[in-house]
Amino acid sequence: MRPCALLAMLACALVVAPVPMLLPGSSPRFERPGDVVLGGSFSILQFYNVVQLDFRSLPAGLPSSRVSSWGYRVAQSFVFAVEEINRSTCLLPNLTLGFSIRNSGDSVHRALHETLSFLTGQEDPVPNYVCQFGPPRVALVGDTRSALSVAMARLLGLYKFPQVSYASTLPSLSDKTQFPSFLRTRASDLTSSYVVTQLVRHLRWSWSTEKIDAIVQKMEQSTATGVLVFLSNSNIQLILRRLVGIRVLGQVWVSEGLLHTVIALATPGASWILQGAFGLKLHSSHAHGLPEFFAHLHPSRTPEDMFLRRFWEATFGCRWPHGNDTVARDVQLCSGSESLRGHEFPFQDVSRVDAAYPAVYSIARALHDLVSCEQGDKACEDSRHFQPWQLLHPLRKVCFQTPDGTHIMFDANGDLVTKFDVIQGQQSPEGHFHFVHIGTMEPHPSLGDRMMIHLKAGVQVPSSVCSTSCEPGSSQMPRQGAPHCCFECRPCPEGQFADQRDMKSCRQCPKEQYPSQARDRCLPRTETFLAFDEPLGLALTSVALALAGLACLVLGVFLRFRDTPVVRANNRALSYVLLVSLALCALSPLLFLGRPSPTTCLLRQTTFAVVFTVAVSCVLAKTLTVVLAFRVTRPGQRIRMCLGPSTSSFVVLGALVVQVVLCGIWLGTSPPFPHSDTASEAGRLVLLCQEGSGVAFSCVLGYLGLLAVGTFSVAFLARGLPDAFNETKFLTFSMLLFCSVWTAFLPLYHSARGKATVAVEVFSILASTAGLLGGLFLPKCYLILLGTRWLG
Repeated sequence: MRPCALLAMLACALVVAPVPMLLPGSSPRFERPGDVVLGGSFSILQFYNVVQLDFRSLPAGLPSSRVSSWGYRVAQSFVFAVEEINRSTCLLPNLTLGFSIRNSGDSVHRALHETLSFLTGQEDPVPNYVCQFGPPRVALVGDTRSALSVAMARLLGLYKFPQVSYASTLPSLSDKTQFPSFLRTRASDLTSSYVVTQLVRHLRWSWSTEKIDAIVQKMEQSTATGVLVFLSNSNIQLILRRLVGIRVLGQVWVSEGLLHTVIALATPGASWILQGAFGLKLHSSHAHGLPEFFAHLHPSRTPEDMFLRRFWEATFGCRWPHGNDTVARDVQLCSGSESLRGHEFPFQDVSRVDAAYPAVYSIARALHDLVSCEQGDKACEDSRHFQPWQLLHPLRKVCFQTPDGTHIMFDANGDLVTKFDVIQGQQSPEGHFHFVHIGTMEPHPSLGDRMMIHLKAGVQVPSSVCSTSCEPGSSQMPRQGAPHCCFECRPCPEGQFADQRDMKSCRQCPKEQYPSQARDRCLPRTETFLAFDEPLGLALTSVALALAGLACLVLGVFLRFRDTPVVRANNRALSYVLLVSLALCALSPLLFLGRPSPTTCLLRQTTFAVVFTVAVSCVLAKTLTVVLAFRVTRPGQRIRMCLGPSTSSFVVLGALVVQVVLCGIWLGTSPPFPHSDTASEAGRLVLLCQEGSGVAFSCVLGYLGLLAVGTFSVAFLARGLPDAFNETKFLTFSMLLFCSVWTAFLPLYHSARGKATVAVEVFSILASTAGLLGGLFLPKCYLILLGTRWLG
């Protein structure tokens, strides 16, 4: 501070300065002396019919005002807290707190004027100058509306003067860059909105975020039973009047600001609309002794309280006589015998008239830490000579409980860290509307940003959802033209699942898993393939081995009786090759059984194609031998000279070379490989061989088919030739069986799924092998073994 003489000179210079520099007017105050002084800014007398300033003359007097019952009672909680601290032997035992309660009048202009007046100690304040000595002014409590607190905080922030608000909720006040000395014992709107949404999520409600152009009309037409309220008192009153007029009932309101809104309600019938409403308030026990303190208030006991008479008049509807004032006959005079004891104020249980109580205690606790040498890291401050900015650091670090059990601690933004009480509006049996405590919400470190919610047992929570939750196994499908919270539940399609409620879309199971029957989870697939040890595999293996053994037995018979006419009649060597190929044909299905591997996948189809090409080409060579033998009769013809044993060999080798080339191209371009089939059998992972190039595979089978059809055609044309052993008839019959089996194979193969396709192909191989072996060689074996004597 500057020397007093200099201040006096500057003050005098400013006094003679132009009048507009002085902020006009004086207002009532309530002050008490102390070793240090706390300021309090409250909207007690709220101004209306505000005088318009033209900045050419001083305004004539103060504008009209009305008493705010809530504002005055909050100011009294400030007084109660100061008196309680002064009586305490533990908190500031050697320091007496004084106070100076100012009226902001719910006006930014008046709030700034009173703030400057408190800082300078002057009725008509001059910024930056203090012209009177006295106890230090350490902090300011206030104000109610955020607009007032913002203006005050910008001014106080210039001096780093501590300010603690008990009701301002604007989120931007948490910005310490703009408001470095501002703290509050009330949650910000951002925190309150977050807590409300957490409560709504806990109640499992849904809500629409569309723009509100016609709120009342929407509420009248809406089927929702839950209404989230984020409105000012004036706006909510307008809406309530309309809703009462059209009797919109059955909707449950949820709002953090609803508690203060209810205090301002003067609309008859509004309690019916608010029946069942949920509200939130900062968790606190009521200040012990505060109701009794209110009950003892009387103008005669505290004549220095310049607001009490106006409050008394507003409360009891009377007028105090003022000197020579003339009082109308119909006006009731205050007698002084009225009593606040037993007087019912609206919604006392939730109106938070003790809002200033924790604010005063937080300042007192910080002041105690500053002057009590408990910090240990620096020298103690003189309790009567320190700067207000020195109080900021301990104020931000306070962590304690008030006598009523309220926990006080600020975060880095100066916002109160607290839990919330959940209350609900209910109608008593007597018909009175009141709020009932039904639970708590509190932050918990293990939950991150979420809140821990505890509701009492038996609390009835109404349902407010456009659509019921979609159970696991189904997903949400939005309704056309409806809010985003309205949807239909659609069962998950085949192969997909939804393991949680209200999933936006179903998900695909991993390849090795499949959805359960309810399609709410994925189950591991069972691997399956045509194994040797299963019944079908055992049966096919037995038949294959039996046919191979039969072919070998026939070969043994032919070798044993190789000199008989039956064996010598049609190219013995070709018969031997045919029997060996048929034995290999019978054994080739064994490659189709068992777990598929890269090797077996390469050998399956190629081995089958090669050995069957040899078998069919042998039949073709036999048929051509018979045809040419009977058709070419002249001696010395060139074709007849080609009917030697080597001709049949060339036919077989030529057919084989073509098939080997086709298989080589197939294996060289896109060979078969192991594949897992998930679509054929539900819940199973079918292991099979993918054929690779479909074109190459078709060429291999097509060539074998053309060879078989050509052989059958030649045999069919030669069926009438004279032959002692009916060779052409047996050739025709065996090729008819062969072609019939593979003609039936094609539709069966393409209609089968999973390992059934492998079984169909194996069966076709064995059937065609059996047809060739039985049609060509069983009659010959009969003649060799049983008809030799007859032939001889």
